[in-house]
Amino acid sequence: MFKTVGDEKVYYASYLYPYYVNGANYDDGRFPYNVNQFDYCRSSNGHGRLLLTDYGPKPFVININEATKQNNTFRTALWTGTNLQVTLMSLNVGEDIGLEMHPNVDQFLRIEQGRGIVQMGKSSDHLPFKRNVYDDSAIVIPAGTWHNLTNTGNRLFCYSVYFIFY
Repeated sequence: MFKTVGDEKVYYASYLYPYYVNGANYDDGRFPYNVNQFDYCRSSNGHGRLLLTDYGPKPFVININEATKQNNTFRTALWTGTNLQVTLMSLNVGEDIGLEMHPNVDQFLRIEQGRGIVQMGKSSDHLPFKRNVYDDSAIVIPAGTWHNLTNTGNRLFCYSVYFIFY
C-alpha cells in the first residue's frame, strides 16, 4: 500500500520485524518506509551496488552477505553504535588483519568467502590456538585475546562484530 507525497511514493508496511524488506531501514520503528529514498541499500543481485558507509547508530537492515562480498577495502565500518560495531573486511592474497588484542571487547568474525588461518592466544608471542577457516566459518574472540587472521587463498571477505561493554 502506498500514497503519493510530493513526487515520491511512500510505502506503508503492514508487517513488522522480522519481515522487513531486504535493504536499509531508517524509520526508527515508525512506518511509512520510503522505498525510493534508500534504493541504493537494496539487495543488489547484480543490479547495482550497495552504498558501504557507516549507518550507525540508527536502526538498520542490510544483506550482510552481499555487502561483505562487495567490499573491496581492507576495513569499512558499516554500523557503529554505543555498544556494537560492524565492519566489513577484504584481505588480498597473503594479507592479514594484523596481530591485535581488544582488552574489553569481544569480537565475532564470519568468513563469507575465501580461506585462511586464525591464530589466538593470551600473549602476542604465543598463539597456540590455530584453525583453518573458510566460507561460512564463525570465529569468536574473547576480550583480552591476541589474534590474527591471515588469508591463505584468493581474496578473503569477512565481517566483524565488536561487542563493547563497559
